[in-house]
Amino acid sequence: MRPQVEKRLLVPNRVRRVSDGFSWIDRRFVRERLIDRLTRDEVLLYFFLVAVADQQGLSFYGDLAIGRLLKLAPADLDGARRGLVGADLVAFERPLYQVLSLPARGAAAARPQTLGEVLRDLAGGREGRS
Repeated sequence: MRPQVEKRLLVPNRVRRVSDGFSWIDRRFVRERLIDRLTRDEVLLYFFLVAVADQQGLSFYGDLAIGRLLKLAPADLDGARRGLVGADLVAFERPLYQVLSLPARGAAAARPQTLGEVLRDLAGGREGRS
Protein backbone atom coordinates (compact mmCIF):
# COMPACT_ATOMS: atom_id res chain seq x y z
CA MET A 1 0.00 0.00 0.00
CA ARG A 2 1.30 3.43 -0.94
CA PRO A 3 1.76 5.90 1.89
CA GLN A 4 -0.65 8.84 1.85
CA VAL A 5 0.88 12.02 0.53
CA GLU A 6 -0.08 15.13 2.44
CA LYS A 7 -1.34 17.71 -0.01
CA ARG A 8 -0.08 21.22 0.58
CA LEU A 9 0.35 24.28 -1.55
CA LEU A 10 3.93 24.54 -2.72
CA VAL A 11 3.60 28.16 -3.86
CA PRO A 12 0.59 29.65 -2.04
CA ASN A 13 0.69 32.98 -3.87
CA ARG A 14 0.41 31.21 -7.26
CA VAL A 15 -2.76 29.12 -6.81
CA ARG A 16 -4.31 28.42 -10.21
CA ARG A 17 -7.72 29.98 -10.76
CA VAL A 18 -10.15 29.86 -13.64
CA SER A 19 -10.50 33.54 -14.54
CA ASP A 20 -11.60 34.78 -17.95
CA GLY A 21 -10.86 31.41 -19.54
CA PHE A 22 -12.73 28.19 -19.12
CA SER A 23 -10.64 25.06 -19.51
CA TRP A 24 -9.99 21.91 -17.58
CA ILE A 25 -9.13 18.28 -18.20
CA ASP A 26 -11.55 15.80 -16.65
CA ARG A 27 -9.59 13.51 -14.31
CA ARG A 28 -11.32 10.53 -15.92
CA PHE A 29 -9.23 11.23 -19.02
CA VAL A 30 -6.24 9.78 -17.15
CA ARG A 31 -7.92 7.61 -14.50
CA GLU A 32 -9.94 5.64 -17.04
CA ARG A 33 -6.90 5.45 -19.30
CA LEU A 34 -8.44 7.28 -22.24
CA ILE A 35 -5.07 8.98 -22.63
CA ASP A 36 -3.45 5.58 -23.23
CA ARG A 37 -5.54 5.07 -26.34
CA LEU A 38 -4.23 8.20 -28.04
CA THR A 39 -1.07 8.99 -29.94
CA ARG A 40 1.23 11.79 -28.81
CA ASP A 41 -0.18 14.11 -31.51
CA GLU A 42 -3.76 13.31 -30.50
CA VAL A 43 -3.02 14.12 -26.84
CA LEU A 44 -1.29 17.35 -27.87
CA LEU A 45 -4.23 18.44 -30.03
CA TYR A 46 -6.76 17.43 -27.36
CA PHE A 47 -4.99 19.46 -24.66
CA PHE A 48 -4.74 22.44 -27.02
CA LEU A 49 -8.43 22.29 -27.89
CA VAL A 50 -9.39 22.03 -24.22
CA ALA A 51 -7.18 25.03 -23.43
CA VAL A 52 -8.70 27.28 -26.11
CA ALA A 53 -12.32 26.11 -25.98
CA ASP A 54 -15.10 28.20 -24.52
CA GLN A 55 -17.56 27.07 -21.84
CA GLN A 56 -19.38 24.86 -24.36
CA GLY A 57 -16.16 23.27 -25.61
CA LEU A 58 -16.18 25.24 -28.87
CA SER A 59 -13.20 26.74 -30.67
CA PHE A 60 -12.48 27.75 -34.23
CA TYR A 61 -8.72 27.83 -34.67
CA GLY A 62 -7.73 27.06 -38.25
CA ASP A 63 -5.37 24.34 -39.39
CA LEU A 64 -2.56 26.79 -40.18
CA ALA A 65 -2.65 28.36 -36.72
CA ILE A 66 -2.93 25.02 -34.91
CA GLY A 67 -0.14 23.49 -36.99
CA ARG A 68 2.12 26.47 -36.33
CA LEU A 69 1.38 26.61 -32.59
CA LEU A 70 1.71 22.85 -32.04
CA LYS A 71 4.51 22.39 -34.59
CA LEU A 72 2.50 19.76 -36.46
CA ALA A 73 2.71 19.09 -40.18
CA PRO A 74 -0.67 19.24 -41.98
CA ALA A 75 -0.85 15.44 -42.35
CA ASP A 76 -0.05 14.95 -38.65
CA LEU A 77 -2.70 17.47 -37.62
CA ASP A 78 -5.25 15.80 -39.88
CA GLY A 79 -4.40 12.39 -38.42
CA ALA A 80 -4.64 13.68 -34.84
CA ARG A 81 -8.01 15.29 -35.56
CA ARG A 82 -9.36 12.09 -37.17
CA GLY A 83 -8.10 10.11 -34.17
CA LEU A 84 -9.87 12.38 -31.67
CA VAL A 85 -13.10 12.29 -33.67
CA GLY A 86 -12.82 8.49 -33.91
CA ALA A 87 -12.23 8.25 -30.16
CA ASP A 88 -15.44 10.28 -29.61
CA LEU A 89 -13.58 13.03 -27.76
CA VAL A 90 -13.98 15.82 -30.32
CA ALA A 91 -16.50 16.77 -32.99
CA PHE A 92 -15.26 18.69 -36.01
CA GLU A 93 -17.16 20.55 -38.69
CA ARG A 94 -14.90 23.09 -40.37
CA PRO A 95 -14.28 25.67 -38.97
CA LEU A 96 -15.61 24.52 -35.58
CA TYR A 97 -14.19 22.07 -33.08
CA GLN A 98 -16.22 20.93 -30.10
CA VAL A 99 -14.52 19.17 -27.21
CA LEU A 100 -17.12 16.62 -26.12
CA SER A 101 -17.93 15.42 -22.63
CA LEU A 102 -16.10 12.17 -21.95
CA PRO A 103 -18.01 9.02 -22.87
CA ALA A 104 -19.90 7.30 -20.06
CA ARG A 105 -17.71 5.16 -17.83
CA GLY A 106 -16.85 1.91 -19.54
CA ALA A 107 -18.46 3.07 -22.80
CA ALA A 108 -15.25 4.16 -24.47
CA ALA A 109 -13.97 1.25 -26.48
CA ALA A 110 -10.48 1.34 -27.87
CA ARG A 111 -10.59 2.80 -31.36
CA PRO A 112 -9.46 0.58 -34.21
CA GLN A 113 -5.83 0.94 -35.18
CA THR A 114 -4.79 2.17 -38.58
CA LEU A 115 -2.65 -0.08 -40.76
CA GLY A 116 0.33 2.21 -40.07
CA GLU A 117 -0.17 1.81 -36.30
CA VAL A 118 -0.39 -1.97 -36.63
CA LEU A 119 2.82 -2.06 -38.67
CA ARG A 120 4.62 0.22 -36.18
CA ASP A 121 3.44 -2.03 -33.33
CA LEU A 122 4.77 -5.09 -35.12
CA ALA A 123 8.09 -3.33 -35.68
CA GLY A 124 8.27 -2.40 -31.99
CA GLY A 125 7.92 1.34 -32.58
CA ARG A 126 4.91 2.18 -30.41
CA GLU A 127 5.74 5.89 -30.32
CA GLY A 128 3.09 7.77 -28.40
CA ARG A 129 1.25 4.66 -27.19
CA SER A 130 1.81 2.42 -24.21
